Amino acid sequence: MSSPAQPLAASLVQSVDWLAIAPPTIAAVVALAVLVADLFVAEHRKALLGWTSVAGLAAATLMLLPLLDGDRSTFCLTRDAAVCSYTADRFTLVIQFLVLGGALLAALLSVTALKDARRTLPEGEYWFLLLSSAAGAALLPASRDLATLIVALEVASLPAFALVGLKYGDRKSSEAALKFFLSSVTATAVSLMGISFLYASTGTLYLTQVADRIQHVDGQLHTLADTGVVLTLVGFAFKTAAVPFHFWVPDTYVGAPLPIAAYLSVIGKAVGFSGLILVTVVALPSYADVWGPALAALAALTMTVGNLGALRQQATRAYSAVRLLAWSSVGQAGYLLVPIAAAAYSGDAEKSIGSTVAYALMYGAVNLGAFAVAALVGRTRSLNRVTDYRGLYASNPLSALLLAFFLLCLAGLPPGVIGLFAKVTVFSAAVDAGLGWLAVIMAVNVVIALFYYLQWTALLFRAAPEGEAGKHRVPAPLTAALALTGVLGIALSGAPQLVLRFTDTGLF
Repeated sequence: MSSPAQPLAASLVQSVDWLAIAPPTIAAVVALAVLVADLFVAEHRKALLGWTSVAGLAAATLMLLPLLDGDRSTFCLTRDAAVCSYTADRFTLVIQFLVLGGALLAALLSVTALKDARRTLPEGEYWFLLLSSAAGAALLPASRDLATLIVALEVASLPAFALVGLKYGDRKSSEAALKFFLSSVTATAVSLMGISFLYASTGTLYLTQVADRIQHVDGQLHTLADTGVVLTLVGFAFKTAAVPFHFWVPDTYVGAPLPIAAYLSVIGKAVGFSGLILVTVVALPSYADVWGPALAALAALTMTVGNLGALRQQATRAYSAVRLLAWSSVGQAGYLLVPIAAAAYSGDAEKSIGSTVAYALMYGAVNLGAFAVAALVGRTRSLNRVTDYRGLYASNPLSALLLAFFLLCLAGLPPGVIGLFAKVTVFSAAVDAGLGWLAVIMAVNVVIALFYYLQWTALLFRAAPEGEAGKHRVPAPLTAALALTGVLGIALSGAPQLVLRFTDTGLF
């Protein structure tokens, strides 16, 4: 009786490629270490927790380098080594670089923010939640089964709720966290129901197996599979803040600590869009006739509502810079959806997905830079209104020039060359896929966005109100964040091929 059991037991043992899973694992381990250390570190030395977190995120990012030599997979089926739960391919590594690099920049912004608001933000909990969310966000692009995908999505999202509402005694923060929580829980419930339907109709959770089996679903289960596809897409549309599921974004960004708003604007989008790409292009390519038109319509609606919402802020007296960036991020989400929709119509889906990733890398660098300047101004102007940026060039020329550069990148105007090229790449993806109408809507929206981006840029160089001019002191962590985003944005504008090559070489 014992001999037959031995091969069975051996078949259940999986080898783990620790190098492949090192980036999210390091972030998770440092999160636990910071949480425990918070119990023993004296109050006046709490800053060490922040620098430990920054070092942990830097180490996790550097661990991507040894993975560049080729694709690696782990947690694979013993009977089929090609079917795995975790894959570190080019797509995974690029998104993990965006996620961990973005989290590192948000951590640098947080070091200064926590020092300025030590009485209202608990440091140990803050760093634990930020690192935990970053670990989940880094796990998601490597997920190759639906269960791991949902777990990673929730590990990235659940700590973010707490981060948004972490300010003691701040009503706006609590309201923002509640809206974010309710919208995200709804998205998760819808996604889980959709995934359960897909599992019931295909009998598997692995993305590649779902792609194969869903084409041969028994007729009695066909309606169940169709419903699962629709519900799964709706759930991820919530996560990407696509219209009409965007209602939580403006209030959440304004109510959250500014570094967390910056984190959500980039890492939150990276999580949603990478999950959407895996579900549509990898798991459901046979349903391209369903998700293609749906995403195209969502893209048109999202970019239009986002840009009109940002434009509407101009009519609001003393409107918030963070709220303007929030509406802008909704509009940018629309641009990011365009190539994913185009993948359904294009003969080369990898090229279309490469356009989304290239645009996301550009957006991540310059949007985090804009938030870094907003963090600088917010240190002396608590309301952080756009009018507070008037005359910034006189008080801090370098910061004003950097913000002007970041805004021009987002607008797609020189010298923000990378922003221009990224928009052209997305535009070309729509045209090549035969979505001329979507390209026209995108062009109109780019023109709309020019108005509020250029108006904000011009304000930086106007004379400051009398008696309000003064130097802005820039702490070292904030200086580092500004320097990193500025160097990255300028480098990408000087050599845009660094990210635009993904549109030719593909990622999968």
